[in-house]
Amino acid sequence: MLTSRSDTRRPTGVVGSGSRTVSTMTYSGKATVGGTPDVRELTDLIITKVAVGPMDNNAYLLRCRDTDEQLLIDAADEPETLLSVIGRDGLRRIVTTHRHADHWQALPAVLEATDAVTAAGEDDADHLPVTVAERVADGDHVPVGRCQLEVIHLVGHTPGSIALLYDDPEGAPHLFTGDSLFPGGVGRTGSAADFARLLDDVETKVFARLPDETWVYPGHGHDTTLGAERGQLAEWHQRGW
Repeated sequence: MLTSRSDTRRPTGVVGSGSRTVSTMTYSGKATVGGTPDVRELTDLIITKVAVGPMDNNAYLLRCRDTDEQLLIDAADEPETLLSVIGRDGLRRIVTTHRHADHWQALPAVLEATDAVTAAGEDDADHLPVTVAERVADGDHVPVGRCQLEVIHLVGHTPGSIALLYDDPEGAPHLFTGDSLFPGGVGRTGSAADFARLLDDVETKVFARLPDETWVYPGHGHDTTLGAERGQLAEWHQRGW
């Protein structure tokens, strides 16, 4: 298990990092479609959360403070909105958490506008509308400038679903879960077997390893923490698929 750390920082951030416009709002983890992006500043990384599209998808722009390199998690929809958040400094990489179409509607347009590198889980890569340059697997690392994201393969929502872990050396871990983990449960699955596999992966690869203060950034809706969800694991098992 990673060493438990307390992240008490709730600083203000930079909205539209390419434009350097300063936000006066504290990070809430509750971005809304059509609203102002929610920005969180860590010591080495800036996280911008924006909600887009008719299914209220979350997209996350990560920016390395040291190099200004940027990475986008899920080009879900509204390419104009995403490109506005990306700003003039460009984009190095787009990571797609899984194959479902609501998570890649803007991928071709953002890719064309930025000439970024694409990455996705090995078992979902062939189901995306673009050629995936980087096929990632469990334990791989994806760079954001000098920062690193660890790939965690979580099978069940789709065969190639991935989560991305930023283990902040100065604070709590940060976990981008796509549709594999939400406040209140794991993501939707197509069968009881898939549900059991996903819940097992989430328990063994996420809850058994990471501390309660781990911040969870899901593919839809509000953020949560592992501590807020851990006490519900038995209920999730009982509830079943």
